[in-house]
Amino acid sequence: MSVITKCSNELAPNPDKLTWRYMKLIIKDKMCLKNIIDIANVCFEVGHWSSHFKSSTTIIIPKPNKLSYNSSKLFRPIVLLNTLGKLIKKVIGNRLQFHVLSNSFIHQSQLRGLKSKSTTDTSLALTHFIHMEWVKNLTTSALAFDIVQFFPLLNHKLLLLILEKAGFDHCIITFFSNYLINRKTQYYWNNFSSDFFDINVGMG
Repeated sequence: MSVITKCSNELAPNPDKLTWRYMKLIIKDKMCLKNIIDIANVCFEVGHWSSHFKSSTTIIIPKPNKLSYNSSKLFRPIVLLNTLGKLIKKVIGNRLQFHVLSNSFIHQSQLRGLKSKSTTDTSLALTHFIHMEWVKNLTTSALAFDIVQFFPLLNHKLLLLILEKAGFDHCIITFFSNYLINRKTQYYWNNFSSDFFDINVGMG
């Protein structure tokens, strides 16, 4: 499957101890691939995301060369999800993108995170806007900003309304309402392991 071709074989093992190197070998078997596709389809049909895929491990890594570590911003959390769930999530992402692009739901100015789009497209679009303003003898300025923690703070009800407006079937909307809740993670920091605790997150 092309969806994981670019996934690095050197990434740390996930909670299920299954790396992308082995997953790439597994899906070469037609029966294994069919079973994975069946799992993904059933998730959609019944509107349920398995608790196995909702469990993760969070590794908290101190950022190097800091004078002190008295702020959460000085640590970098790395979240490890089960590899099979990540594979199915990538397939789901491709399906969603195909749907919203085919019905022109995504605005033309949206370039980030879309297939067949790149930083070159962004540069060309920005250059075009600047030149259009020059023709009008206007000066153009650009403002860039990062939306910190956008997905964990995403309003779930709003997301479901957006999916409905995008024309997705009711079973898809039901699936995402279940996908977003009752997640659990176990975090490790300085060789200290916590118990699992519940989190409700966005699409991350």
